[in-house]
Amino acid sequence: MTIRLRPHHLLCMLTYVGKGYTPDFTANYDVIVARLGAGEAIEIVAGPDDICAPLLAGGGHHCHNESVVERDRLAGMDVADVLGLDAAIGPGARLVIDRERLANLRRAFAHGVTRSACGGCEWSALCTGIAAKGFAAVRLTA
Repeated sequence: MTIRLRPHHLLCMLTYVGKGYTPDFTANYDVIVARLGAGEAIEIVAGPDDICAPLLAGGGHHCHNESVVERDRLAGMDVADVLGLDAAIGPGARLVIDRERLANLRRAFAHGVTRSACGGCEWSALCTGIAAKGFAAVRLTA
């Protein structure tokens, strides 16, 4: 199978330590991280992905906000640069996050290279702290 992710979640997965919006969100994210760690391929999508889509009953979710669309655009450019890709990562792109790519992305994240998408994110301080501690206790280890 393939995991459907929106571009900014390529950054969120770097610092995921089991915290999230709700217990259901966290349980679902744990499943996604296990699949990523097993080497499952990623397909980039626009809008809600496999992390968020199963939990969207009702309204009021931020994943349709323009700010999140912009976060995806910025993350797609930053991640592509770090991975040495010719174009921004956008809908339809496919990739696998192996140990080397994960290390490169985390190194760039820790040095602020891929943080343009993090502006205004409520989790930014948590992620900054996780990066500052060498990504200890992260759940994605590829």
